[in-house]
Amino acid sequence: MPKNYELIEHTADVGIRVKGDDLEGLFANAALAMFDVMAEAGNEEAEKKEINIRLKADNLEELFIYWLNELLSQSATKELIFSAFKIARLDKNNLEAKAIGCDVKNYRVNSEVKAATYHQLKLQQLKSGWQAEVILDV
Repeated sequence: MPKNYELIEHTADVGIRVKGDDLEGLFANAALAMFDVMAEAGNEEAEKKEINIRLKADNLEELFIYWLNELLSQSATKELIFSAFKIARLDKNNLEAKAIGCDVKNYRVNSEVKAATYHQLKLQQLKSGWQAEVILDV
């Protein structure tokens, strides 16, 4: 499956450039990229768990960072690695979604992502869709 992101150079941390056909795709692809940085795919047949996520923010950039950091928090608390996302509602201030994942024991963990940061954050609408650049604190 083609990746909708690429890693970008950043000293001591990991940067990702992500694309999506629409905002929902951008948010889902950013989450997929972040969890790809954290862990390699595991047992596809493992039991899946769904987590509901509802977020509010003052603007789209803040919502993007809240989304990624909420996923990290849920991942750490529930010991899950997320591999699929269903965005039910998304506008510049609100997000409602489901994150689907499996027990972390089903994955080979590569690195711990501590947080998504505002440092050098870019979200932009292109002719072909949306693109974001975000630095992950590892």
